[in-house]
Amino acid sequence: MADALGAIGKGLRLGTLVPYLGPEVLRLEKTPPVPSSGRDLACALASRVGVPARIRANVWSSAQFIETRRHRLTLQRLMEAIFAPAVFPNAFHRWLASLHPPLIVDCWYDDAMALALVEAGVRWGQIQAVTRNGKYEDIWYRFLKPDNAVATAAEAGAWETVLYKPHGAVHPNGEFLLSDSDYVEVLTEIDIQTPIPPPVIARRTPRGFVFFGCRFRDQMDRIFAKEIAKRSAGPAYAVLAGETSRGEQRFLEEQRIERIDMPLSEAVRLLIGR
Repeated sequence: MADALGAIGKGLRLGTLVPYLGPEVLRLEKTPPVPSSGRDLACALASRVGVPARIRANVWSSAQFIETRRHRLTLQRLMEAIFAPAVFPNAFHRWLASLHPPLIVDCWYDDAMALALVEAGVRWGQIQAVTRNGKYEDIWYRFLKPDNAVATAAEAGAWETVLYKPHGAVHPNGEFLLSDSDYVEVLTEIDIQTPIPPPVIARRTPRGFVFFGCRFRDQMDRIFAKEIAKRSAGPAYAVLAGETSRGEQRFLEEQRIERIDMPLSEAVRLLIGR
């Protein structure tokens, strides 16, 4: 593991490895004021709107139930309320930003990584997935400048750092994927890469990936990780402590991801300290 961590640290510093951040990154320093797992988010939604017990632990099904019974606008407002508390960057966010990486994939709905890039003075912008379930029917994502103005694909290609939010984000415009309906077309097309932005494809191709704060117990998480990292040069690592499910283990083996069996906080401490 020491050799692997050394390789990860070197790759992140050189920009040859892409950091892929899951929601557990928010827990590194203290308990965050917003949900930091799919289950936590499902519980937060269910605490505000009654959801059947059989789907209460599944965030996508819970969101679909709310959207169907109470309208998309209700789901939008719930997410805005749940993610209203300020989430500040932690040391790991700031360290990654200081490296000015070509690409960061952030799979949660908060904006801590974006704030860290602003603090670091990086020339950056973000690409946020948008739902084709209503508002946007002809695009998969939007390019946003640091001031949240809409950018073009050409402008995004020139950014020093691209922050890719494949599930969207609550900020600045509440454009996110969450309900089953949001994912219908995405999951149909993702195998042929249509929903993946060209700047992301271009930047991932000569690089590998490091998965931080991610679990792969759910098929949705596995599909997105697989397709976002598809055809990348490698290598790939995942900081993943404790017991893994059969689905997780099979995914790691199939995708040739080297597992770092270490608590995320310890791995990050060693990386930042190197």
